[in-house]
Amino acid sequence: MSRKKSRQAVSTAPAVARHTDLWICLLLAALVLVAYGRVRHFDFVNYDDPDYVSENAHVRAGLTAESMAWAFGASATGNWFPLTWLSHMLDCQLFGLDAGWHHLTNIWIHLASTLLLFIFLRRVTGARWASALAACVFALHPLHVESVAWVAERKDVLSGLFFMLTLCAYAAYTARPGRVRYALLLAAFGCGLMAKSMLVTVPVVLLLLDEWPLKRGIRIAEKLPLLAASAAVSIVTWLVQRQAGATASFDLVPLAARLENAPISYAAYSFKTFWPTDLAVFYPYSRNSLAVPAAFAALGLAIVTVLAIRSYPRRPYILAGWLWYLVTLLPVIGVIQVGAQARADRYTYIPMIGLSVALIWGGAEVLASWPRLRMALAAGVSTACFALTLYQLPYWHDSIALFRHAADVTSDNWVAHFNLATALAERNEEPEAMTQLREVIRLRPRFYTAHSELGQLLAKQNQTEEAFEELWTAVNLNPEDGAAHFRLGSVLGSLGRAAEAAGEFRQAVRLQPENADAHYNLAIALASQGNVGEAVREFSSTVRLRPEDADARLNLGIALATLGRMDEAVSQFSEAVRIRPDFAEARQALEDARMQQRQMRR
Repeated sequence: MSRKKSRQAVSTAPAVARHTDLWICLLLAALVLVAYGRVRHFDFVNYDDPDYVSENAHVRAGLTAESMAWAFGASATGNWFPLTWLSHMLDCQLFGLDAGWHHLTNIWIHLASTLLLFIFLRRVTGARWASALAACVFALHPLHVESVAWVAERKDVLSGLFFMLTLCAYAAYTARPGRVRYALLLAAFGCGLMAKSMLVTVPVVLLLLDEWPLKRGIRIAEKLPLLAASAAVSIVTWLVQRQAGATASFDLVPLAARLENAPISYAAYSFKTFWPTDLAVFYPYSRNSLAVPAAFAALGLAIVTVLAIRSYPRRPYILAGWLWYLVTLLPVIGVIQVGAQARADRYTYIPMIGLSVALIWGGAEVLASWPRLRMALAAGVSTACFALTLYQLPYWHDSIALFRHAADVTSDNWVAHFNLATALAERNEEPEAMTQLREVIRLRPRFYTAHSELGQLLAKQNQTEEAFEELWTAVNLNPEDGAAHFRLGSVLGSLGRAAEAAGEFRQAVRLQPENADAHYNLAIALASQGNVGEAVREFSSTVRLRPEDADARLNLGIALATLGRMDEAVSQFSEAVRIRPDFAEARQALEDARMQQRQMRR
C-alpha cells in the first residue's frame, strides 16, 4: 500500500509543479498589466517619438513594400534596427497614430519577456521562487519604466523579447543538441540584433551560462556563428551611426570625459538598482571634471569583481551574474558615444537581470535557514518595485510632465529645458517657454536651435529687435539651418528690410527646397521689390508643393497678370475660387482678369 502511494505522489509531482508555475505566470502577468495599464491614456512625447513614429512618413504609411524596404536600409536615426521599424509600422497599420495603442504594444512585449525570463530561469536552475522573484524585479523595477512607457524605446522591449527567446532556445539546444534547435537559436538571436544592436554581447552571456547554471564547460566553437553575426551587426551599426552623424565628436564629449563617465555610470546603474530615485529621461554630462569620483568608482568595480571571482568555487552564480551585468552594458557605456547623454535608465533593461540573479540566488542561500524572512524580503522587494513604478509612470504621460520632472531632478539639463520649452510652445505657453529657452542658452550658448526657437517666440510676441538678434546668432552658429534663415527672413520682412529678407528666404529655399512657406515668402519679397518674373517662379513652386493653397494661387495670378499672361492668370484665379468659394478677393481678381481678356481680344 505504501509503495502505491509513493508512486502516485511521484506521478502527480510534475503536474503540481506545472500548476504552480502557471499560477506564478498569471500573477506576473497581472502585476505587469496593473502597474502599466495607465499608459493607454499617455501621449507621444516630443523626444524621439516624432522621428520614430508620429512624424516619420515611412512609418506612418504602415506596412507597404516601399516602407518595408526603407526599414532595412534606414539610417535616419543613426541606428540599424529593421525589425523595430517594422513593429512601429505594424502599429500604424493597425492603430494609426493613437498613441495609447502604441504604448500598449510595448506593455504586451514586456509582459511576454517577463514570462519567458521566468520560464528560462526556472528551467535551467530549478529554483522556482528565486526565478519568480528575478522575473518580478525585471517586470516591475522602476528603472525599466523608461523602456516600457516610451514608444520610441520599442527597440528595447522588442530586443529584450528576442533576447529571452534566444536564452530559451539555447536552453533547449543544450538539453538536446541538434541542427534544428541551433537554427532556432540563430534565428532568435538574429531577430534580436535586428531589433537593437546592443545584443551583440549575447554570445558572451551564453558562455557565462555554460559555466553556471548549465555546468557544461565553456564551449567557444559553437558560439562562432553567433560571434560572426555580432561582428557583422557591429560593423553595420557603426557605419550607419557615422553616416547619420549620430556618434558624438570628441569636441562635444572629450575622450577624458567619456573615460571618467564609464566607471561612474557602472556605479550609478548599480546604485539606482538599489535606490531608484530621481530618475530622468536624460542625464547630461557633468560640466566639471569627475576624475576623483571616477577613480573611486573604478576601484569599487574592481573590488566587487575580485570578490565575485573569489566566491566562484562555492557561489558561481555571483560571478556569472556580475559579469552578465558588466558585459551587457559595454556597448552603451559611452566610450563610443552615441548621443549626448551621460547614461540612460533604458540601458539597464537586460544588464540588470545579471545583478538580480547574483543578489537573489545569493540571498536565497544566505537565508536558507530562515524561510519566513526570505519570503518577507521577497515580498518587500516586489512591493517596493511595484510602488516605485506606479510613482514613476505618470511622469511619462506627456512631454511637459516628463521634462519638467527631468529638469527638477537633475542639474544643468539643457535637453530637459529645451524639450520642455518646445512642449510649452506647442500649448501656446510662450512666456514660460522663452524662460526655458533662455536657460538652455545659458547652459549651451552655441546651441543654435535654442536661439532659433527663442527668436521665433520673440517674433510672435512682436519683440522683433530681440528676435532679430537671436535669429542672427542662430544662422551665424549654423549657416546650414534652413529654418533659422526662414525665420530671420520673416523678421527682416516685418522690419521693412525686404532685400535682406529675400536673401534669407533664398537661403531657406536652397537648404529646404520642399519648404512651401520659404518659396511663398521669397516670392512675396521679390514681388515687393518689383522682381515679378522671379516671383512667378517661386509662387509656382509654392502651388506645386501645396496645390490647395488659395492665397498662393491668387498671388501667382496677380504676378502673371502683371506680366500680361492673362490666360494663365485666369486659370490661377479660377483655381483659387474653386478651392475657397467664399474668397471674395479671388472672385474680384477673376472678374477683372476676364474683363481684361475681353478687352484684349477686341
